[in-house]
This record gives sequence, C-alpha cells and structure tokens, in this order.
Amino acid sequence: MISLTDLVDSLGPGLLRTVEDGHGSQVDDSQVHDVVLAEPGEAAGQPGEIVLGVGVAGPADAVALLERADAAGADGVVLKAPLADDPAVVAAARSLRPALVELQPDTSWTHVVWLVRGAIDRAYAPLPGPVGAQDVHNDLYALADAAAEIADAPVTVEDARSRVLAYSGRQDSTDPARVSTIVGRRVPPQVIAHLRASGVFRRLAQSSDPVFVPESPDGMLPRLVVPVRAGGEWLGSIWVVARTPIPPGRVQRLTELASVLALHLLRLRAEAGVARRVSADQLRAALRDGAPITAPAPPWRVVVLGTLDETEDIRQRLDLWDAITYRFGWHRPLIGDLDGALFAVLTDRPHPRSEADPGSLPWLRHVLDRVRSHDRALYAAAGGLAHSRTELPRSRAEAAELDALVASGHLAPGLVLLEDAWDAVVVERARTAARVDAGLLGGPLPDLRAHDERHGTAFLPTLAAWLDHFGDAKGTAQALGVHPNTLRHRLRRMAEVSALDLASPRLRMALRLQLSALGHPAARRNE
Repeated sequence: MISLTDLVDSLGPGLLRTVEDGHGSQVDDSQVHDVVLAEPGEAAGQPGEIVLGVGVAGPADAVALLERADAAGADGVVLKAPLADDPAVVAAARSLRPALVELQPDTSWTHVVWLVRGAIDRAYAPLPGPVGAQDVHNDLYALADAAAEIADAPVTVEDARSRVLAYSGRQDSTDPARVSTIVGRRVPPQVIAHLRASGVFRRLAQSSDPVFVPESPDGMLPRLVVPVRAGGEWLGSIWVVARTPIPPGRVQRLTELASVLALHLLRLRAEAGVARRVSADQLRAALRDGAPITAPAPPWRVVVLGTLDETEDIRQRLDLWDAITYRFGWHRPLIGDLDGALFAVLTDRPHPRSEADPGSLPWLRHVLDRVRSHDRALYAAAGGLAHSRTELPRSRAEAAELDALVASGHLAPGLVLLEDAWDAVVVERARTAARVDAGLLGGPLPDLRAHDERHGTAFLPTLAAWLDHFGDAKGTAQALGVHPNTLRHRLRRMAEVSALDLASPRLRMALRLQLSALGHPAARRNE
C-alpha cells in the first residue's frame, strides 16, 4: 500500500531523509507495513518492516545493525544524524538491501513510532471524510484551545499555506480578519497581501522566534505569531489575537506548545500525503486498466489539468492543482500523474445538485474562470463521458489527445471538451496515421515538395490554403497575402509540375491529410 520512499517523502525532510536507497528497485517496489525497534542480538526486522536504530552508539554498531537487517530482509534502517552520514555506515548501506534513512537528531524515537505507524495505518485503512486523520484534527483543536488558555486570547492554527487547520473556541476580542479566516478556512487574500508586504511570512520561514504583527489600517487587531517548525522546516504557525501585550512567560509557553504542535502537523501532513499517494495509485490503475476506483457515482470524465508554462515539472503542477482544488473545496481530489500528465476524474451528471459541487465538471468550469483571470496558462482538457470504470481508459486517452492539441497550439486553452473539439481529434488521428516518417504513398505531393525545395516556390502552402478555402480564389489569396492573379499563376504552374486533379473529394481529403502531416496545419481553432 505504501513504499518506503513514499513514506519518507510524506513525513518530509523536517523528520526523515533517505541517505542510501539500498538495492534499488527491490526497495522501491516493496510495501512497508510496520516499524520495529532493534533488539540487541536478535533478528532485525523482516520484509516490509523498518528498523529503528535505538541505542546504536557508533559506526561499528550501525554497520552491524544494517547487516542484521539485510539478513532478515528488512526494507530500511533508521539512524539518527550524524551517525547516518558516517562514511563507513554509508559505504556499508550501499551494498546491502535495506535503505538507510536519517532521523533528525533532536527527534524522540517514541514520536517517530507514533508518526510512522499513523502514516502506515492511514495507507492500509484510509479514513472517511477530508484528508487527514480525524483524531489528529481533534488534537489540533484541543491544542488551539490550550494555546488560547495560555495566551488568554483567541487562536488559530494555520499551515504554511495560510490554510486554517484549527481554531480555539474563544470568540471574544476578535476582528473581521479572524472571522473571515475561520469562515473561509483560509486567510483572506487581502490579509495575506498585507502580511507578505510587511515581511511576516519571510520572518516565519527563516526564524523560530515569535513575530509581533502591529494593528493594520483596515481594522485587523495586533497578532502574535509563533512559528511551528521541525528540523528547521517551517510547518505552520499559531496566530494569537493580541489586543494587549502577552507577557514573556506566556510567550515562552506558547513556543513550547509549538514543538508539540509540530509533531501533530507532521503526522497530519504524512497521513494526508499517504492518503493522496494511495488515492493516486488507485487512480492510475483505473485509468490504465479500468480497475475499481473509490469515487462518486458515474458518469465520469477524465480530465488533464495542464499548464502552458513549460518550466513547471509534474511535481510542481501537482502541487499547484492540489492547492487550487483545496482552495475551491475539493478536499479529497481524484488527481494523479500518469505518463507525464496530470489527470483528474470528475463527475458529470446531467443535473448536478449545484454548479459548486466540488469535483464536478461545472465546478471545474467555475474554478478555471476564477484562476485563469490570474494565470492564462492554466487549462483543462476533458475526455468523453465514462459510464463505468471500464470506460475510464478510453476517456483518459481522449483527454490526452486534447491536451496534446492544446499544448501544440491547435486548440485554445481553457476548458476544452471532447464534444466541442471532436473534429480536431479526428483530423489529428488521421494526420498521425499519415505521418511523414512512413513516407508519402504517392500522388502529386512528392513532385510539388521537390520543386519547392529546389526553386524556393510555395506550392505546398498554396495547395493547403486552397483546400482549406474550398477552392475560393479570393479567400485563398487573402489567406496567403497574394493577389488572386498570383494565386492562379501558381495553380497553373503546379498543374504543370505534377498531375493535380482536384475534382475528387476523396483525393482532396487525402491531400489535406498529407499536407497536415508535412507540417501545413489547417487554420487554428478558437483563436
């Protein structure tokens, strides 16, 4: 259900880091199901287990533990820094099966067991409801109430993306910014802009020291912000409405509470990450082979979520769309990458309950209208309806074809549906089948192309334009930017160079497909 690589990535560099992958694909393909403590003189784990090097004192003991874990078939060994980076330990791990994983030196082994087992449990028994274990969310609300008691003021707990994870029950001494934050489940954009301009986020990302935010002109009360960090990584913050100054002793207690909160945020992130990976694996299987999928009732559409920004890799695109879907209320999105593209499965019922139903096609249309006002590079390409899971691979292939047409400029970006662009897909399929690397089968094009190459004429683009304008001399001449007499002269010369009989509709269609395969596309649509 979850590999060691995915587990380490889910917990993040603030806790764990892979030093050596072990025996490559063996480890990548294995599934982790438990974490165990190393017992002196006993077998160190078994297949599917991660061994914690508790009490390992030096390089010699670490190498011995790695060898015992290798003999037992364990998938990984966790050692604290700096021991995990010792050259002798790294060299030994490089030749053995278990992966070598480094743990931050100031982390409790008990906390590691709690975090890792929570993530593994999440992978093997996903919980219903929004991503993230319910008990962790309950703990966050309890910690928010505890922070409010310490500060004697209202509190919100937010992640590094300014999303509200929990808030205290106290509602006194509040202001419109806090109300909007709680109701909207994230800090309002105008407040974020003010805080960013004031350098608040930069200080939170770079330091563990609490930050005082003065009262703002728009009525936002002063805030005391306590960063929540783990291993130098900024995970989130405790925001206290500080109508009056908070005594230093209480600030210190809030800082101590932040270290406890960091563990909960790590677990929440790990379990959310694991849940997304499990969902993405299930989605990939459904898109490839029509495997069972946990999703609302069909019909569905497979959609490529794309961007024209070629500098963004698939990981950045996934992060971007994950943030967008969360912002607009789709908290358990069916999103995953496959073959270099980012796919989503959306519902498309004839009469949705509401256009704002997260995860529906009307919802995606609304989202694109909003986000494209700021980023015109974003788009979505939706394949045809899938009335059962066995039709998902076909819808995926159609979405991928539309995506390629948008990326190549043949279709304008936005929300592109198969029903609206089916003709472009048909032509592209035929053009691909007539691709040039198979060679032109015959007809007049070889001679016309050779004449263009030898004499610098423009016979091929002239023929493409003439076919696109149904033989209309005036429209063809305008498209080429030449005089109609010039066009007529070219057509006569073309007939002299090659036998060019354009009376047959089938011949005209074959010529147009060959020209498209040679790189003479028809006029682009929707532009």
